[in-house]
Amino acid sequence: MQMVLLIIYFLVLVVMILVSMAFLTLLERKVLGYIQIRKGPNKVGYLGILQPFADAVKLFLKEESHPWMSNYLLYWICPVLALILSLLIWLIFPFITHFISFEFGLLFFLCCTSMGVYSVMLAGWSSNSSYALLGSLRAVAQTISYEVSLALILLSYILMMGGFNLMNFYIYQEYMWFIVMNLPLGLVWFSTMLAETNRTPFDFAEGESELVSGFNVEYSSGGFALIFMAEYVSILFMSLMMVVLNLGCNMKSVIFFVEIVLISFLFIWVRGTLPRFRYDKLMYMSWKIYLPLSLNYLMFFVSLKILLNCISC
Repeated sequence: MQMVLLIIYFLVLVVMILVSMAFLTLLERKVLGYIQIRKGPNKVGYLGILQPFADAVKLFLKEESHPWMSNYLLYWICPVLALILSLLIWLIFPFITHFISFEFGLLFFLCCTSMGVYSVMLAGWSSNSSYALLGSLRAVAQTISYEVSLALILLSYILMMGGFNLMNFYIYQEYMWFIVMNLPLGLVWFSTMLAETNRTPFDFAEGESELVSGFNVEYSSGGFALIFMAEYVSILFMSLMMVVLNLGCNMKSVIFFVEIVLISFLFIWVRGTLPRFRYDKLMYMSWKIYLPLSLNYLMFFVSLKILLNCISC
């Protein structure tokens, strides 16, 4: 009986996530429109509120096409795998009810984000197109590079908490947010999130001007829609992680959800204002700036932990 309830609970969660993702796309188009001094979607429904659903119907009803020389099975599995991994990560959401509670939530998060690289890599390779392969190689190199600093930042938080459960962040940030204690680490986490989700100014995986849309160039209709959905679900989850790790985690309050919306808005704002990085500068920033910074913070927390243990003994 409990297993049936868990499945129903997760299905409800998935539906809520997909609806949120749909309205996040509408928010992005509206905000970008006003940044560029235009209206954005305003025809379908009241103030364009039904535009995401119209887009979904249009994409899934379009004719399916695939490259003649593509690896057909892998070509269609990759978009589905990308969306499944993006939805699976939501299992570690720190529910107050403890209905789903992961003791090793952060470890599960790292595993799922690392697996996401394979969907991008195989999507580019199985398309059997030079443009798609080039886009996937750049995306994989970028994602793996920034995953190193992402994991080291998470290790620093794990050392502070003494555990992998996200509920610990709710308990320990009751009186002070972690972003107040370690501001540089919080800012590095935010920009690493942008790089992990392939967002501007790190959108080399989908740089239209030089890569012809990157690894997903050969996808159309449903396949393209699934890749698109996976990206926006990841943006929502990364916004949630930013709030949980750095901005308190009081889920009893409406402020928690307002913070998630504000961080998602920051993703869009950055896209509307910043130009794309040069690729060598992107890699330089990852290996020469973020990696030393996150390593220094990690060594500081390790030494602090050892010192406190010595004092307590």
